Amino acid sequence: MAVTMRNGASLTRRRFLSTAGATAAVSVLGGIAKPSLSRASDRPIITHGIQSGDVSVDSGIVWARADRAARMLVEVATTDGFKTIRGAVYVDALPETDFTAKARIEGLPPGQDIFYRIRFQDHSSPTILGEPQVGRFRTAPSERRSLSFVWSGDTGAWGIDVERGGMRTYATMAQSRPDFFIHSGDHIYADCPIAAELKLPTSTGVACGAGTLRPLASIGRSRYEGPILADWPGRVAQR
Repeated sequence: MAVTMRNGASLTRRRFLSTAGATAAVSVLGGIAKPSLSRASDRPIITHGIQSGDVSVDSGIVWARADRAARMLVEVATTDGFKTIRGAVYVDALPETDFTAKARIEGLPPGQDIFYRIRFQDHSSPTILGEPQVGRFRTAPSERRSLSFVWSGDTGAWGIDVERGGMRTYATMAQSRPDFFIHSGDHIYADCPIAAELKLPTSTGVACGAGTLRPLASIGRSRYEGPILADWPGRVAQR
């Protein structure tokens, strides 16, 4: 389920972070958060990049996954400097959703590049924040004009050959700066009797013929651990 953010309820960045932190502190710790220092290993991280999709004339959905139970903080602006925050929202990423969270952003201007910044806040220690990542998408225009898009399918069953630079096709597609991307599947092949491992002269990958949901989810996540594909979803909205 996506939490909806409307621009009418926008916050300043300072107020947004303090509100999200105080709410997490009350709900998880039963008290108010206090300032603290943290090591890098203490901070929740974004494990598989950030993504956007289902973009319309005035809205879009953003997504991310953390490495633990955490609160996803989202800020939205129309410039990459985030000088003016148009809106902000927070969503909990919990074990029942595999530490993923998504938010629908509404009230956006049409035909506009939208920049969103995501970071995770530790649930048990709300003053501990992870490093942010910035993504972008372009809302659909309100008037008739030409659009550009890219599409692909059958991303791969045998993993990613990192030695060759990962899935370089996605880097080529990104260079064209499309309005959106259509992925017609599959990220994995879940219905075929493939061996557990295939060794080739140039790469080693893990197959997709797993029998339960958890191994399949793990294989699907692995597609976003390569040097190129991890960055791709944050640059182009997906349909």
